[in-house]
Amino acid sequence: MTRSSRTISRRSFVRSAVAIGGASALSACLDRESGDADAPPRGADTDELEALPERQHAWTAAQRTDKHGNPLVPEHHVALHLAYVGDGPTDEEREQVETAFETLERAYARSNEGLLFTVGYGPAYFDRFDETLTEHVDLPEPTALAPIETPEFDSYDAMVHLASDRGSVVLSAEEALTGELQSINGVDVETTVEGILEVEERRTGFTGAGLPAKNQDGVRGIPDSEPVSEDAPMFMGFKSGFKKNQATEDRVTIQEGPFAEGTTTHLSRIRLSLDQWYEQDSRTIRERKMFCPAHADEGKIEGAGDNLGDSSQLGNCPADTLEDAREYGTVGHSQKSARARENDEPIILRRDFNSTDADEAGLHFLSHQRRIQDFVKTREAMNGTDVAEQSAIGARTNNGILQYMTVRRRANYLVPPRRHRSLPTPQPE
Repeated sequence: MTRSSRTISRRSFVRSAVAIGGASALSACLDRESGDADAPPRGADTDELEALPERQHAWTAAQRTDKHGNPLVPEHHVALHLAYVGDGPTDEEREQVETAFETLERAYARSNEGLLFTVGYGPAYFDRFDETLTEHVDLPEPTALAPIETPEFDSYDAMVHLASDRGSVVLSAEEALTGELQSINGVDVETTVEGILEVEERRTGFTGAGLPAKNQDGVRGIPDSEPVSEDAPMFMGFKSGFKKNQATEDRVTIQEGPFAEGTTTHLSRIRLSLDQWYEQDSRTIRERKMFCPAHADEGKIEGAGDNLGDSSQLGNCPADTLEDAREYGTVGHSQKSARARENDEPIILRRDFNSTDADEAGLHFLSHQRRIQDFVKTREAMNGTDVAEQSAIGARTNNGILQYMTVRRRANYLVPPRRHRSLPTPQPE
């Protein structure tokens, strides 16, 4: 945290501070961001909290967009994995936790420049109750979803996902929740989650054009040649999260029951191994594997793919992926994943981000969906197992981008509507 400002960019420095965490990292981050013209925008007054959206995942209207209207996920992320260590859960504990979350909402506006966050609960949390989850919620234990993967499964009680374009905001929110700050952005911290929810693991990450390039040096899984381009928002060099390739927030929202207006979250921790991707595979091959062979042959993609607009434009990619697998010996990642659409509409909403946790290139794949089964369906389409069985492509090789990714952990969470986000019962009233 003491490197000269001449040798490290502000954005890279802030990313490092977020990854380190703690009071010293927050202080350094605040000092580096002090040159910003404006302070983070303040949130709602106490009497305005009830007007906030019931959907915790209702970020789209609050996010910045690019010139094509694609929502931009905030640059900096912290995912706090929590254990419930309280005594109930009791009404008193719920009140304390809710006050802690409301403090964040009063301190920061719901925006990229302020703070966006969700609170989710895993199957392990609900297992402590005698009653079972309402039938309107699909929240199974995580499982392996392909013959080629052997991930570990998280069993945390809860997960809080904090996101902002300002690293100091996510760090301040984290420190406030865990009792390390007395005020944030001019708002007094009245209560914390201490003694009720305990942080067992924190994961961090970033996304946005330029950030992967600035954070590729010395990271395992990326060649020393520093191949990630300055315009790339992700380590693999291409744009993702196109508006028309994402489910709408309505599509991923639970429709019935006490958790109506909530959603589910799937979170995978994925290790990236990009030496072959950049050192052996040509640009054409990378385009074929990420999108589809037709895109590569037609020169469809410029740079990271910003020229594609608000979709990956898969209209010219054969829906019959077996055809491309047999003709080119390759099938594209986007091409396969599109097979999971319903009525030609995506069924999951991705808000994933890159990471250098443990000094290795990684991806925290975070998606919202109405049912966890929607994610499973999308992942199975991405696996391309059916295509591999009927062509020369392998279970991993030339099968989209599977050979460059290793799923290390998986987790599923229910993200309740805001009214039930603080230590809910399986069937709240």
